[in-house]
Amino acid sequence: MAIVHSRTRVALVGAIAVSFGLTACGSDSLGGSSSSSSSTTSASVSADTKLADMVPAAIKSKGTLTIGTDASYAPNEFLAADGKTVQGLDIDLTKAVLAKLGLKANFQNASFGTIQNGVQSGKYDMGVSSFTINKTRLQQVTMVSYFSAGTQWATKKGNPPQRAVGEDKVDVNNPCGLTVGVQKDTVQVDDLTARSKKCTDEGKPGITQVVEQDQSKVTADLVSGKVKAMAADSPVTLYAVKTTNGAVETVGDIYDSAPYGLVLKKDQTDFGKALVEGLKAIKADGSYDTILKNWNNSSGATSSFEVNPSVAS
Repeated sequence: MAIVHSRTRVALVGAIAVSFGLTACGSDSLGGSSSSSSSTTSASVSADTKLADMVPAAIKSKGTLTIGTDASYAPNEFLAADGKTVQGLDIDLTKAVLAKLGLKANFQNASFGTIQNGVQSGKYDMGVSSFTINKTRLQQVTMVSYFSAGTQWATKKGNPPQRAVGEDKVDVNNPCGLTVGVQKDTVQVDDLTARSKKCTDEGKPGITQVVEQDQSKVTADLVSGKVKAMAADSPVTLYAVKTTNGAVETVGDIYDSAPYGLVLKKDQTDFGKALVEGLKAIKADGSYDTILKNWNNSSGATSSFEVNPSVAS
């Protein structure tokens, strides 16, 4: 996926940050300045000389890589309570693997739909923002798999009847007529569009999509009742359930699981191979699993780290 700044969003992710008691580390502030703080996991990862030697000279000479990320997709990438510092599962994993390769990261906040183009143009050295690996993206960029996620829906706690009197509760397999929240430019937009077409082809009312720039706004829409359900990447939905004080719950099963990928320029397969070896190294030393556990997303763990893996769609 999946898969991105209003005052409401900043306040929400700030509360999330406090609830987990986690802090970001390294050069993560949106103003481009560096922070001297360091998480235990990131601090424990030291460079491996042999792996660092695999990094192409043009990348190694930079030392600190500029990375595009959409910092509104908790828990994967989002802002801390200061409204500037980028933190999250993807952020910690990226810092750990780059540390293994003797590199550092400077995360730059950007709208999700602009990040891939930014990598292609050279604005960013990498894109790290819960990008689902698919054939379309693989035609344009190089991607390195590091995590597995699917689509998970959520609705209000207790799943009360959401439509006309007498109709069923929210059902992922019967979504016709529902108003569903979704973040712009994510795979869930395409999924809901296809499901809506199936409804109308059968003579039923389609799905009304409420598309928001920020995932945090999608979650807020669900809590407020503006939408009857939301669809997002599974770690994002599960995190929203945890951090809304019981206001929402999952509905249906996770489906269409696929790998997330780090995004590189199309011709940077050599750097991709170095990242694969770095990921294997943090898996072997336990850093990878510790990071996922810290963000309550161990279920997305994988040991299949590949450059441009084969995918179904």
